Amino acid sequence: MEYGKRWVIKSQGDPEIASRLAADLRINPILINLLLQRGISTYDEAKRFFRPSLDDLHDPFLMKDMDVAIERIGEALAKKEHILVYGDYDVDGTTAVSLVYTFLKSLSGNIHYYIPDRYKRRVWNFYTGIDWAKENGYSLIIALDCGN
Repeated sequence: MEYGKRWVIKSQGDPEIASRLAADLRINPILINLLLQRGISTYDEAKRFFRPSLDDLHDPFLMKDMDVAIERIGEALAKKEHILVYGDYDVDGTTAVSLVYTFLKSLSGNIHYYIPDRYKRRVWNFYTGIDWAKENGYSLIIALDCGN
């Protein structure tokens, strides 16, 4: 099956920069090249990559309608609504679900999650989850990683 995508192998990083960075970091040259391909060429940039801090995160309110989403979640928590955290079954989907679920569970007992079975539902079908949520009395769905 052809998806119209093809692998493109990036070129090796600048050997001089790679040598300096390898001396600074003392890690495998393959990892040095991967860093260079991602635009990381200094010790400080590598440190931020390998040991990120909360200060390095983007402001989440730069995302469109984040204030609306936060307000709705706050309202649901205050009214003790049943909230469903819904996500994809891949690694970033399950990670997103586990993080959001764990946080919200610390605030309310009305939090549950739904991750579709990857073997029963090979094609992503968000409507299945919506139907399941409705049938089970959830008034808010927080959908995570539900794109292509």
